[in-house]
Amino acid sequence: MEVKSRHHLRSDEVDAITTALSDNLGVDLDADSFEKVAFDDSDWDVVLVDGDPLVLYLDDEPFLTVQGANQHPPQKHVVTVDAGAVSFVSDGADIMRPGITEADDDISEGDLVVVNEESHGKFLAVGRAQTDGDDMVGDSGKVVKSLHHVGDDLFEFSV
Repeated sequence: MEVKSRHHLRSDEVDAITTALSDNLGVDLDADSFEKVAFDDSDWDVVLVDGDPLVLYLDDEPFLTVQGANQHPPQKHVVTVDAGAVSFVSDGADIMRPGITEADDDISEGDLVVVNEESHGKFLAVGRAQTDGDDMVGDSGKVVKSLHHVGDDLFEFSV
């Protein structure tokens, strides 16, 4: 991914990001620098936080990247998968009910969520819930559409 341009965000834009992350994920993102990045070869809408790609916009909604979730672990909107699901999620697969061990009850259909693996507590993906959190654990069906995951272009990107 080639950077086309970078510019510092205004204080109101920074406030909107920090408020959204606090409200939706329970994350306090305290940083000195917020820069929006535009790419030549990608549609990702990314914000560098103190130089690291920690925030991305999905449908105009600021949310943590996988790297951001691992640096600032969310307290809300977390879906946890078992060890058997890790390789699939890491390859960008959507998250299926049989692999889920736990999901926050505060998740509503359509919410952005982070996907965590139960063994080491690492975050593997960001996705959009296809059902409510209290309906995610079960025997069959896709419940989270994967949007960004470990190993994709954005995860590999660095400045």
